[in-house]
Order: sequence, then C-alpha cells, then structure tokens
Amino acid sequence: MTAGTTYEATPLEGPGARDEAEMLAAAEAFRDGLATRRTVRDFDPRPVPRAVIEACIAAAGTAPSGANQQPWHFEAIAAGDLKARIREAAEAEERKFYEGGASQEWLDALGPLGTDAEKAHLTDAAWLIVIFAQRWGTRADGTRVKHYYVPESVGIASGFLIAALHTAGLATLTHTPNPMGFLRELLGRPDNEKAVMILVAGHPAEGAAVPAAAKVKKGLGEIAVFRE
Repeated sequence: MTAGTTYEATPLEGPGARDEAEMLAAAEAFRDGLATRRTVRDFDPRPVPRAVIEACIAAAGTAPSGANQQPWHFEAIAAGDLKARIREAAEAEERKFYEGGASQEWLDALGPLGTDAEKAHLTDAAWLIVIFAQRWGTRADGTRVKHYYVPESVGIASGFLIAALHTAGLATLTHTPNPMGFLRELLGRPDNEKAVMILVAGHPAEGAAVPAAAKVKKGLGEIAVFRE
C-alpha cells in the first residue's frame, strides 16, 4: 500500500444470491433488452424530465474507474440557445471533415450509415450530454492529482450511461465531431478536461429509421473465445 493511505473495508452490497437459472434469465433479459438499442438520428423535440437524465447520469457515476478517481464530468444541456450554438460549431467541424479532412477510405466506411455534415439531432433532441474526461484532478490547495486509466474509465461510464438511457426508454446517438475543443470553450470547462463525445438523448421521431447496415452485428463466435 502507498504510504499515508489507509485501507478500510465495507460490506458488499448487491442483488443477492441467484441460482444458475436465475442468473441465466437475468443475463439473457439484459442482452435482449440492449439488442433493441439503435443509434437514432431523427428525434422528436418532446421534452424529457430532468429527473430521468439525472438518474441515468447518477448510474453512470457508479462505474468503476482507475484508483476510483472517477475522472469524468457530464454537462446535460436542454437549453435551446446553447444546443443551437453547439450545433453551429459542430457542423462547422463536420463540413471540414466531409469536404477534405477525412480520407476517402473513412468516408467509404461511413457511406452505409448515411451520415453527412448536417446534424439536426443536436437541436431536435431533448438533451445533449457532453462527456468530458478529466486528465488530472486538483487538490484543495490547487496542486494536481494524477488520474489513471482515464480513457478506459470514461469509456466504461459512457457505456453505463447509454445503457441507462436505453433502459429508461430513450433513444441515443453518440456524436464525436473532430476536433471537439469548441465544447470545452462553449461550456467553460477547465483545462484539465477534454470532451470525448456528445451523447444525444431524447424521444425518437415518429417514423424514425435506422441504417440497415447498423443492424448487422458480429455474432458471439466472432467476438469471444471461451477457454474452459
């Protein structure tokens, strides 16, 4: 253990013991629920209660992280004027991407998904959740605290958040304009934070469609090996 630190244990809390049948049923139900999740680009502007978003972000905050430093910050935005400013800045970056910033190989890979520089979802959806990674922390005296496994930790928390929003019945879209420095500037975040994505969340528009290619997922045999 590191000098000056004290380990203190607390009893484990959890769902309680389950037999094999119960474990399998729970695992399959969770799998089947997430299998209905789709990335949506057509959103209905109907509002979503803040309490729902709060609960989902709180769920994301329970994710494991390197040294339990929880190196993440979430900006949840429903204000229409701020969403419009984010859309304007994001579309400016996207136009650069589609008009020469991206390789043809990259554009070809995106072709089956039907994406382009117009990002109406950024103003149509009820909420934008900008996820920031904190590259280092700050002590009360202003000195830095090194954070460990930041990309891995924030990635896990982001997955928790997507699953929580889907479980709540909301549609989502992970949007990653490149570069994303404008988000830190627009939202007034400190220098130790780096935006990693905009998670768009809200009600899908009536008649919303998704790319057929996006429904093709690798089978279990393609993504996992079991060694018993």
